[in-house]
Amino acid sequence: MNEALEKLAALHPRSAELVKLRHFVGMTFEGAATTLGIAVPTAKQWWAYARAWLTVEMKDTTFR
Repeated sequence: MNEALEKLAALHPRSAELVKLRHFVGMTFEGAATTLGIAVPTAKQWWAYARAWLTVEMKDTTFR
């Protein structure tokens, strides 16, 4: 997961930061959105994108 998260951070640093806040820190969408200075719907959109991106990336590395 760490490698995939680093790749995401290189492409979409704010989405990666959201993942860190939600996954590792355990923040709610509201807390993470406030920390990042974005609206909650934006945080949810970034979260959905990041989860999908990380899922694909981790599956790709599993089968290489």
